Amino acid sequence: MKKITSLKWKIGRYLLTFGVLVIGMIFLFQNILLKPMYENNRIKEVKSISDSIVRELVEEDFDDEDDFDDDDLEEVIYNSQNESGTCVRIWLAESSGKMTTTVNPNMGCFLYRMKPEEITSMTASALASDDGTYLVKDETSPTVIGGPDDQIKKIIYTRIMTTGTKNAVIMVYTGISPLDSATRTLGEQMWIISLFLAFAVILLTFLMNRQIAKPLSVINENAKKLPAGEYRVDEKTNRYREAQELNETLSAAAVDISKADQAKRDLIANVSHDLRTPLTMISGYGEMMIDLPEEKTDENIRVIVDESKRLNMLVNDLLDLSKLQENQIVLKKTEFDLTALLTSQLRKYDVYTMQDGFTIEEDLCGEAVIEADMRRIGQVINNFMTNAVNYSGSSKRIIVREKINNGKVRVEVQDFGEGIDEKDIEMIWDRYYKIDKTHVRSSSGSGLGLAIVREILELHDAEYGVISKKEAGSTFWFAFPLKKG
Repeated sequence: MKKITSLKWKIGRYLLTFGVLVIGMIFLFQNILLKPMYENNRIKEVKSISDSIVRELVEEDFDDEDDFDDDDLEEVIYNSQNESGTCVRIWLAESSGKMTTTVNPNMGCFLYRMKPEEITSMTASALASDDGTYLVKDETSPTVIGGPDDQIKKIIYTRIMTTGTKNAVIMVYTGISPLDSATRTLGEQMWIISLFLAFAVILLTFLMNRQIAKPLSVINENAKKLPAGEYRVDEKTNRYREAQELNETLSAAAVDISKADQAKRDLIANVSHDLRTPLTMISGYGEMMIDLPEEKTDENIRVIVDESKRLNMLVNDLLDLSKLQENQIVLKKTEFDLTALLTSQLRKYDVYTMQDGFTIEEDLCGEAVIEADMRRIGQVINNFMTNAVNYSGSSKRIIVREKINNGKVRVEVQDFGEGIDEKDIEMIWDRYYKIDKTHVRSSSGSGLGLAIVREILELHDAEYGVISKKEAGSTFWFAFPLKKG
């Protein structure tokens, strides 16, 4: 099995990876991307200056010699040369083809020292282009600063402007200074940056371990006591919302585990009692008939048979509940008349009216066809009826109703016994819960009926519930959508 890394080491590893990536990005920009990005910015500058000069020439109407004033143009050229280290040269060509340089010449500019054939070549290239521009990047500058790797690169941008009877040739020059010295300086700074980044990674790892990983570790240690239903919340671990919510969840789980554990013990006690009673009866009557042959009467044999059936019913209920909760039972759904099923199931309880004085009232509808597992729905009806018999109290009155409304059929089984306290209603469906811990159930039923009902109805996606009031009895119900009728 693959070993899982501790959270604090994962935090350190992620932060270290982040630091390495940051240093790698700095190295990439410094040694690979710095020069081309710098060169592209300088090219954008010369093009922007060229655009400014074109706008100024248009505004000054250089086609009209009488109105043309080059003072503003000189200001634009001066500012561009002063701010960005570029130089500009402009030729105005008359219709005859004669070219004259306008604006005060800057003899310190490289453009004023170019050979006429070079100027002619660049102008011809600009004229031949689709947009009237031509860019030259000369990497063989004779100007050497610190060695053959420190050559200055020349960038010359030529642009042709045509208006009226005159043309203008605009050349903008800039030089790209060598970046090797700057790169070496940045390389030295990289060591300082790396040391600072390493210190930051260590500090952040410590802080995140203290604030995130350590609280989770404490929570984990406390959670190991959960199987025993114990969990102690350490307030120091509530340093962020998720940790606080986890503490609350584990605390609630500890309470639920404790309750479930107690309920299991109660169930064992209840089931043991229910098992012991029929076993005692069977054993007692069997031994009596062995010792006293004259006691082998039909009445005593009937007691043994009845108690055997009761014992078998309890075991079957336990097996059914276990299978239902582990999804081992597959429903066999068919369409059937629920009213007919109710009628046949209720006949089983006529014995209570004849022998025990019960009154069972029926208020059923006509045909009500549903789609469900008929055997399991019969089990639900029997468990509701058994529960009503066991808890009807001295009234011994039970009403079974069937209602059809909004395309659904609803079955209700009402008793007039002791009822259920409001705080207990949500828990009565639990397999381990018993409302009255001192109550001894009657001979019918296993005490697991409501838990089985819940599993069957939820497996059908059916609606169900209970309406009850203390000392006023209870009404258990379930509802299914009608298929027809």
